Amino acid sequence: LKDCWLGFACTRAMSRDRRDSRDRSRNRSRSPQRRDSRSPSRSDGDANRKQNRKPDDYGVETMKITDDDAAFILGKGGKTKEKISRVSEAEIELFERDLILEIRGSKLHRKRARKYCEGVMAQRTGPVNVTEDYDDGDLTMLRVPQEAVGFVTGRAGNFLRTIEEEWCTLMFFCEVGSKGGRSKDYEKLAIFGSVRARRGAELKVLSAVETKVPGYFAKIRDEVVDRDRGKDSTGTWGTDTMTFQDDELSYALGKQGATRKKLERSSGAIVQYVGHTALFSGTRQDRKRGKEYMKWLFDQLEGPVYVEGWEDREDCTVVDIPSECIGYITGARRATLGTIEEEWGVLMFFMNKHGGKGRGSSEMLIICGPQRGRRGAELKVMSGVETKSPGYFTKGVREKTTNTKGFDTDRMIFKDDELSYSLGKQGTTRKKLEMAAGAILEYVGHVAFIAGTLKERRRCKEFISWLLQQRRGSVTIPDVSDRDDATEMHIPENCKGWVTGNRGSELRRMESESQTYMFMALNERGEERLIIFSHDPGSKVSPTGRMAAERLVNEMIQEKLRDDGGGRGRSDSRSPPRRRSDSRGGGGGRRRSPSPRRRSRSPSYGRGRGGGRDSRSRSRRR
Repeated sequence: LKDCWLGFACTRAMSRDRRDSRDRSRNRSRSPQRRDSRSPSRSDGDANRKQNRKPDDYGVETMKITDDDAAFILGKGGKTKEKISRVSEAEIELFERDLILEIRGSKLHRKRARKYCEGVMAQRTGPVNVTEDYDDGDLTMLRVPQEAVGFVTGRAGNFLRTIEEEWCTLMFFCEVGSKGGRSKDYEKLAIFGSVRARRGAELKVLSAVETKVPGYFAKIRDEVVDRDRGKDSTGTWGTDTMTFQDDELSYALGKQGATRKKLERSSGAIVQYVGHTALFSGTRQDRKRGKEYMKWLFDQLEGPVYVEGWEDREDCTVVDIPSECIGYITGARRATLGTIEEEWGVLMFFMNKHGGKGRGSSEMLIICGPQRGRRGAELKVMSGVETKSPGYFTKGVREKTTNTKGFDTDRMIFKDDELSYSLGKQGTTRKKLEMAAGAILEYVGHVAFIAGTLKERRRCKEFISWLLQQRRGSVTIPDVSDRDDATEMHIPENCKGWVTGNRGSELRRMESESQTYMFMALNERGEERLIIFSHDPGSKVSPTGRMAAERLVNEMIQEKLRDDGGGRGRSDSRSPPRRRSDSRGGGGGRRRSPSPRRRSRSPSYGRGRGGGRDSRSRSRRR
């Protein structure tokens, strides 16, 4: 574990050095080809810096801990430390060699982080004692019947951990007050986090308790419904309820809770069913939307639904679907619409005011939800209609580029060969570019629709242009030091074939796992290096993002260096093309594909990183 931690620390330190060098070079760059694009990027950067500006009471605290406490704070794969950091909104670093915990942030965030760390460490020796000063506006105490405690906890605490992960909270059973002592009938569950996160976790626990102890919610209903009323930034936070019959409940829940989740994501409210009661928690506007969507859902059981005044609503988009495409878009037993709803977090249904159907006519498909989700679902539907009825949406459409800083849509028109190359097998290339850019990318016929903020749209179009350049040969990207979405890696010459794999198969695998876009590109001196692109920088424990991709690449390099006996001779880099092809061969690629096997060799990670640094320094000297 310590070797693994040291390896991650080295990686983090090098990433910080690169970020610092980017920041220092950002204002010194005078390249004429970048002059036009610099001012928008700079304004975006200024906005980000304002958002990330440290508070006036920002500071650093340290805690001396024991070796056993360090293991508890770190958790499996560092997950507990990351969870405490997310919930408290403080930065936490654990120095295992010195057994020191460093906490950085505002005074309130540091206090919360210290409190959470003490609570986690206290669980090692017994129940946590929660006193009155524990509540900094971040605590909900929930009584759980003794017979439901094991059910709520789950095997080895798995159920509680799942809720913590879903709602970004910290939860544990505790004793209350200085005297301690537990009630025989109830256990107290402490839930730490934001108002929204605590309510989501609390209702999830209550739903489980009601399953095990029917009728318990009725005893504490008023306490739960009135909790935290008006305690959000808008001052309108609250909880509304609806009561269902048995058959209505199963319909509102959906298969494996799919309908409930759909309503929750599309309305923005927390929607949870406790027994036969539906609870809607959120701001006044979110609760209103949640109840409206629920009403429309049940109205569909009685016949066609038409939403009056949808044109004036900010949460609705309507698409006209040709009648011959309705079955194709809906899918068998609504499977296609359900998939789109799940992917984009929206509510969709057909509505027709006059009930008229027939060939040559169309029906209106209404999409309800947040703006980004609605646009993503709309473009997905347009793509499906265009497949079935070519030209329906793209006839007469031209390319479009906007300078709107907020959410908007740009268009690019592809040629036949460009479209197939940009789409990839089963759409894998399109999805890769979309996830790495953070924009919405959908192909409607030969037109690429790119939706997002100005920064996201520009990034996505850049990625597409580099992708198309790769068809004609090597891509030259002179400098990435002023970008906040790129990580540059210099690969040893004798490892390049191994890292890329047969026809780039290993790069594609790592891209898919880390949700990034990476390729070998030339710099201004004609030297080849690997660049990892993604709007998500990742973290030490996150399975996605640039950091995750960097770890995967380093694992590949270490495996190659171990197989070669640690040699870094230049003979491999001068081998003829046939030899390089053998090193990228399909057989080798198949042997390398099970990534978990490589990850298990983490103790040598730190040693391998040293070799990577040597090769980088030689590359720069050349």
